[in-house]
Amino acid sequence: MTALGLDFGTTNTVAARARVGAAPELLALAGDAPVFRTALCFWHDAAARGGLAAAAGPAAIREYLEFPADSRFLQSFKSVAASAAFDSAPVFEKRFTFEELGRLFLDALARDAAGGFAGLDRLVVGRPVTFAGARPDPALARRRYDAMFAGTARAIHYVYEPLAAAYADASTLDRAATLLVADFGGGTSDFSVVRVAEPGAARRCVPLGHAGIGIAGDRFDARIVDRLVLPLIGKGGRYRSFDKLLDIPDGWFAEFADWSRLALMRNRRTLAELDRLRRSAVDPEAIARMIALIEHEQGYALYDAVAQLKRALSGAERARFRFAGEGVTIDREVARAEFEAWIADDLARIAATLDRALAQAGVAAADIDRVFLTGGSSLVPAVRALFAARFGAARIAAGGELTSIAHGLALIAQEDDVAAWAAE
Repeated sequence: MTALGLDFGTTNTVAARARVGAAPELLALAGDAPVFRTALCFWHDAAARGGLAAAAGPAAIREYLEFPADSRFLQSFKSVAASAAFDSAPVFEKRFTFEELGRLFLDALARDAAGGFAGLDRLVVGRPVTFAGARPDPALARRRYDAMFAGTARAIHYVYEPLAAAYADASTLDRAATLLVADFGGGTSDFSVVRVAEPGAARRCVPLGHAGIGIAGDRFDARIVDRLVLPLIGKGGRYRSFDKLLDIPDGWFAEFADWSRLALMRNRRTLAELDRLRRSAVDPEAIARMIALIEHEQGYALYDAVAQLKRALSGAERARFRFAGEGVTIDREVARAEFEAWIADDLARIAATLDRALAQAGVAAADIDRVFLTGGSSLVPAVRALFAARFGAARIAAGGELTSIAHGLALIAQEDDVAAWAAE
């Protein structure tokens, strides 16, 4: 049997191959790195089918950085998987459904993977407990996932992402324990409580409860953009409508601050509407700056500046946010306490979701023997502080923040009965 565990993430994707009698092996993607950026870049190419070429992962970033004005760069597109409001993404003169974007990404991933995906008996794919979005439709996300992964393996299973990380962590334990896994990704924060039996037990892990919320790293990013960027491109401004002065609708700025939607704003209809808004705005130059950032594909550069700030604040009490592009120049010092105040409401909702997971599992905080934190956003100090305050630092473990889920999915793929772990 040949199987693959696939952590299809909002920000990054990781794959691990599993064979009978062998330890799972993280696949080398795009050279020798196991982490593959969940991103796509499109550009016109007469030699490509349909005249439109595409690249994924690190190749997408390279293509965008070389020709930003002539590219369409899409990132965090997993965030719209469960959105009924998302129909298709406009890319130049074509439109792509979620399934088509996913298939393009998966095909590129397979080409870059050492050994490819050919001949798979099983594919075990991670999925969030709760999908991202205001009103996520899990049934819709499942249909889109099924279409995206169709034909990849003889059997395809879906497993909750934190449950996979719990399985990976349990494989390192030499004792029984009640384990809480908290997975903080780009789009969602998910929790699983698992009872881990003594080594050698017929079934080592028994899931007790799960909960999730569509708030994580991308939402933290949006808070930074909201405070540091949006005031310079019109947020809080007004426009004239006949003899009235009205507030500019927040919807424009909510889209701009969402990585999965920012690139999609570069279409003829949206840009025409923004230009009409510019002509009636009290501060037309601010809206002009917003249009220029969209037209000149500054989304990735902005994302990179935000990511650098978050990383710096994870290791220091103060850091600088620097961004310059299309008439918008920002060089501002940000204190960690300031950033934590911006995300305080998000952290409170994450804490409430953690409470739901414990309640569903029928355990109290005192019953948890070990807390395993995973996912890139688990490195945010305020996130870690939340768990240290609730469970005590001695019970918290971490490691493999970007790879633990794929490793756990591959371990589950080796089980005789994968269906016992499958999500509904």
